[in-house]
Amino acid sequence: MIRRLGSDLFLSLVRPEVRLRYEKAPDSLAGEVEAIFGARKGSGLPLVVLDEVQRVPILLDVVQDLIDRKIAKFVLTGSSARKLRRGTNVNLLPGRIVALRLDPFSQAELALSSLKQHLLYGDLPGIAALDNNDDREMDLSSYVTTYLEEEVRAEALVRNLGSFARFLELAASESGNIINLRKLSREIGVAHTTIASYFQILEDCLILDRISPITKSMTRKKLTKSQKFLFFDLGVRRLAATEGTRLAPERMGALFEQYIGLELLRRSRLSNKRSKICFWRDADGPEVDWVIESEDRYTPVEVKWTSTPRARDIKHLRTFLTEYPQAEFGYVVCRTPRKMKLAEGLYALPWQDCADLIV
Repeated sequence: MIRRLGSDLFLSLVRPEVRLRYEKAPDSLAGEVEAIFGARKGSGLPLVVLDEVQRVPILLDVVQDLIDRKIAKFVLTGSSARKLRRGTNVNLLPGRIVALRLDPFSQAELALSSLKQHLLYGDLPGIAALDNNDDREMDLSSYVTTYLEEEVRAEALVRNLGSFARFLELAASESGNIINLRKLSREIGVAHTTIASYFQILEDCLILDRISPITKSMTRKKLTKSQKFLFFDLGVRRLAATEGTRLAPERMGALFEQYIGLELLRRSRLSNKRSKICFWRDADGPEVDWVIESEDRYTPVEVKWTSTPRARDIKHLRTFLTEYPQAEFGYVVCRTPRKMKLAEGLYALPWQDCADLIV
């Protein structure tokens, strides 16, 4: 796809011969790009694409020099954010780049007729392109196994791969729930600090999204301060959790809540206002699944596995609107066919329209 955008130079550092060339002589990139720049004779800067740039991070020094001298424009892609973020003396090109994250398909991009398909098989492009569920299941299983082998074992991120494999299964099962590090520590048999480092590994590798709670309130003293984590794709989550495809309605409701959270996250990353997705929970009972924070405004969102929302479904939304004057409207996202008013300032919204809450 990037090739068809009209790049003047495309280098895939996945290929061993290409990677070896630039590892040995990174300055050769500068010479090649300068030659292209000279041949264009003032007709604009050449576009250079470096795919899997994390494999030869020293090239980022060359890229900085070429950018600073206004010799070229660059598109830098990579599949391992951790190698760049945690690498030693890696040039992250501060002030010179715009960092973009390539998420799985959003609902607007992949408008499947079946909500169940989203919940069970996720939204990865390669999985969505397959014709049948058996092939999807096989490829998702391969993805989880390959990830564990290549990203964890090859990088030697953890010493005990067995404990990490058990952690991965539990983390997937607990996706969308408030995390108790000490409970997971007891179940797996490693220190809670190790569990925290495992979560950090998955977050660095863009496998998990960290969701923080709202902790400020004028009247409530027991607001939860622990965090949630969401797996980036529900198909990958299910295979990592070793779950089948025949799930109870209660479980489907929990996955539906996660799906809406992922949709809001993906939309927020595309929003010009850079909205933040949070949640709200009081230990005494009231909680709201998701809260959109944008420009000092709150929009609380409850998710219900129902097509006929009732007054009881807005109980905690009412509480939130009373507690936070910067929240004007609240929504129940559910399987209703059309938007409907439930009370003053409170509405039911079809799940297909949830991303419209973020502009």
